[in-house]
Order: sequence, then C-alpha cells, then structure tokens
Amino acid sequence: MKSDIEIAQEAEMKPISELTKKYGIPDECVENYGKYKAKLDFISLNEQFKDRPEAKMILVTAINPTPAGEGKTTTTIGLTDALNRMGKKAMAALREPSLGPVFGIKGGAAGGGYAQVVPMEDINLHFTGDFHAVGAANNLVAAILDNHIHQGNELGIDVRRIIWRRCVDMNDRQLRSIVDGLGNRVDGLTRQDGFDITVATEMMAVFCMASDLMDLKQRVARMIVAYDDDGDPVTVGDLHVEGAVTALLKDALKPNVVQSLEGTLALVHGGPFANIAHGCNSLIATKLGRKLSDYLVTEAGFGADLGAEKFLDIKCRAGNMKPDAVVIVATIRALKYNGGVSKDQLNEENIKALEAGLPNLLKHIRNITEVFHLPAVVAINRFPTDTEEEIRLVREKCRELGVNIVLSEVWAKGGEGGIELAEEVLRLTEQPSKLTYAYDLSDDITEKIQKIATKIYGAAEVTFSTKAKREIARLEEAGYGNLPVCMAKNQYSLTDDPKKLGCPTGFEIKVRNVTPSIGAGFLVVLTGTIMKMPGLPKVPSAEQIDVDEKGQIHGLF
Repeated sequence: MKSDIEIAQEAEMKPISELTKKYGIPDECVENYGKYKAKLDFISLNEQFKDRPEAKMILVTAINPTPAGEGKTTTTIGLTDALNRMGKKAMAALREPSLGPVFGIKGGAAGGGYAQVVPMEDINLHFTGDFHAVGAANNLVAAILDNHIHQGNELGIDVRRIIWRRCVDMNDRQLRSIVDGLGNRVDGLTRQDGFDITVATEMMAVFCMASDLMDLKQRVARMIVAYDDDGDPVTVGDLHVEGAVTALLKDALKPNVVQSLEGTLALVHGGPFANIAHGCNSLIATKLGRKLSDYLVTEAGFGADLGAEKFLDIKCRAGNMKPDAVVIVATIRALKYNGGVSKDQLNEENIKALEAGLPNLLKHIRNITEVFHLPAVVAINRFPTDTEEEIRLVREKCRELGVNIVLSEVWAKGGEGGIELAEEVLRLTEQPSKLTYAYDLSDDITEKIQKIATKIYGAAEVTFSTKAKREIARLEEAGYGNLPVCMAKNQYSLTDDPKKLGCPTGFEIKVRNVTPSIGAGFLVVLTGTIMKMPGLPKVPSAEQIDVDEKGQIHGLF
C-alpha cells in the first residue's frame, strides 16, 4: 500500500470554500489561507448559530500508546467520514501537530492511510502559523519579565523564583537547563533558565481553554511568571503586557478548517501535549463544531488515563459539556506488546501474550464506564495478521464488561471501513448517559491527585516530595486549592514508569512538584521523570524528510 504522504498528495482536494458552503457556513465567515485551508470567524458564527441545538459529541481515546501504533486520529477521521456516508452531518475536531514529534519519533497528527485530513504537509508543518504565534506570545512575556528586572525590578521579583520559561516548538534537550544573561551588565542578569516545548507551555493551555478573545486576555493576565521577595505571585497583568500578548494571538484564536480525503470538514486548532498539558484541541473549536454539525467527533491525546481524563475532568468542566459516547481505540498488536511481545514478533498469533496485555484495555474501559459513567465502544484497528482466535478473545473479554468491540478498517478503506463503528456509535449516542468526574473541585489538592492515581491509574499509594508538599501548601494558602489538576505523567504506562506495561498493581505514583497554571485554570502535577522539553531519538524522523526541485515534500510519513 502507498505511504500516507503519497495517498495525501494524490488526493483531489476541493476548494475549502466549496465545502464550508455545504456545512452552511457563510462566505463572509471564512478567511482563506490559500485554496485548501481557512480560518473561521467564530465570533460571528456563534452569534448566527446561537439558537441551533448542539451536536452530539463523540470522544475518541485509546489504550496506552505503543510502538506498534493504535490509530486514534485515523479512527477519529474515518469515523467522521463514515457518519457522513450514512447521511449524517458530522465534523471532526483535532489538535494541530507539534513540530517536535514530526521531526522526532512520534510523527504527525493528520491521520493515516485513507482516513486523513489534508493538505497533510501543511497541517504537519507550519499550517496557519498558530504555534508560531503562541511561541512568540510566550517569549514576549519572558523578554518583558527579564527587561523589568534589568530596568530596576520595581515589582521586587525574587530572581531565584522565576517560573516562566522560554519556548521553542522543537525537541531540543540542549535547552532544558541553560544559563542566560551572560556578558556585560547591559546584557541582562545572569541566571539559570530553560526552555519548554511550545505545546507544553501554559500559553498553549490558555490558548486552548479560552472561550473568546476577552476571556483569553483575562486568562493571560492571571498567568504567574514569578514570585516577589515576600513570596507573593507576580503575574503577566502585573507586567502590563496581557494586551500585547492577546494582540499576537488574536488571529491565531480563530479555528482552522481543513478537509478529509472524503470531503469532511475538520477543525484543527490548538495542540497541548497530553502527557504534560491537557491534551485537547481548543475549546473554541469544539464548541463551534457542535454548532456547525449534528455529530462532532473529537479526540484526546495519548491513552484514556491522560487525554480522556483531562478532557473530562478539565475541559468538560470548563466548557459545561459531556460526550454522548466514547470510542476506545486499540490494536491486537499493541495489546500483545503490552503482554510482553517484542515489536518484531507482533505478527505472530500469541494468545498468551494477548491475555497478558488485555488488562490494559479493560482498565481503560472500566475507567470510562465505571468511573466517568459514559457509554463506550472499543474500536479494534484491524491488521491482516490478526487471527480469528485473537479477535474472539478480545470480543469476549470486552463483552464481560458490557462493551462491544467493532473491527475498524478505516486506514485501508476510509469511511467505508468505519460504517460498523459509526452504527454502534449512533446507537450509544441515543442512550441516556451522565458524566461523573473522578474528583470534586472541593477536594483538596492532595485528594484530587490521590483520586486520579488510585481510580484512574490503579495505584496503591501516592508519595509526595518535600518540594511538592511545600508547593501544595503554598497554592492552597494562595486560594488555588479548588482548581482541577492536570497530571504530567509518561504516556506509555498507567504508572509513572514507562517500562511497566499492561495493567500493573500495587505501585506508587511519585509526585515531585506541583506548579500553577492559573491562566489555564488548573494546577500541573509533575510525576516520575516527565519533562517539559523532549529530546530527539538516535535517528530522528527529520533525517528522512526531503523536498525535490518541484517543491514536493517526501518522507514526511
């Protein structure tokens, strides 16, 4: 079969304005970026469609990711295409890819095979410049902060307690911990500093949690950048640059719209990491998509222990919404990997390994249906090497939990390969459902962390470093104890150790620090060895990417 990029480059795309008309979007609300991508005037559209009922919302999540691949974005796009094939008015809402993973090891986020959004090269690279705007806004704050200190430090900032870091949207371990301000006195104050990847910054989280332009400005003003000599927080508002930051983000805040290979509209907007940040596309895009369609299919990053938990406990709370159905994506290959099989042996039938890896899937099912109380279906992305005996075992174990499995072939067949999944999703959306959160906002910070760790991850206990205990006490004393918590944890395991696959028991989660993300509206809990700046692998994907004399990109995926 052809590669993803070959399929995408051979696709006959339609002008994006032609497709937006089909969805009833007025031309004056569409701002074209070339022929095949555009931004939408969400302010005008929300006003025009304010009386339209909100679409039913389907959340696509997955088991813990493995090198074998799961296909969450592919399933999201294929399911949306399938719903449209069935005569439904469906739309997808996705995150924008970060350049870090694109040039690193994970790859892009535009789907795959015949379930893709296009133009995939644009989406995976600069797109409409949103991430550059977010990075510039973040670094403007950093520049203003250091300039304030250089110019006399009127706010009395304790230079040892600066928590705002610069960013770049690239995996660059060399920048994790640096010393800057070297040189003469006019070159700034010499201090220890560091960079985060753009998609792990609070600026990206604020961008994605804002409900409109003025809410964005208010959130930006609340962001804590440092503490003063008395231990009180210093905010962006104290530096008087929330207006300038908002000006940089004004155009980026408009959701981007592109198309699938089958002409389905997809909103692709915002992209916080799910292992560090909250892992969801922008709230603005999600809410707009629910006004422009009858069924909105959206996804949350990585496994359900991270992306889905944050989507439900953070985003749904903030947006006053809930999914009508949840799709949990898995592959039999990935389940065997969780059961201890090496990547080069996953094509062989191995019932014993499958039985050992299945508890990972079953844990995610129980979390969705028993903790959050939402209806769910398991989508098995089918590979030719999957045997009937392996499929039977997965189906049997899932049905014991009252959940059906559906074999999905959207990668190979596009929307046609997702009809059965779409039928089951439609059935689930007609059932009554309620959303129960994993914790209450009235719980103290420690209780919230413990409930996520024990209920969602299955931990036996949670331990806190001295630094974490101190920061929790400070945050509660400052009045931030009623905020949701955003767990920063490795994505590969339910534990904070990426090597512990499957569904471990009796383990502890180690919390090393808790940091404020007040503008975004949550607290970030750092566990294990998770870092906010990834590194590149030994052989980065960037080595395979090239462009020919005609400007055609090769090797992207």
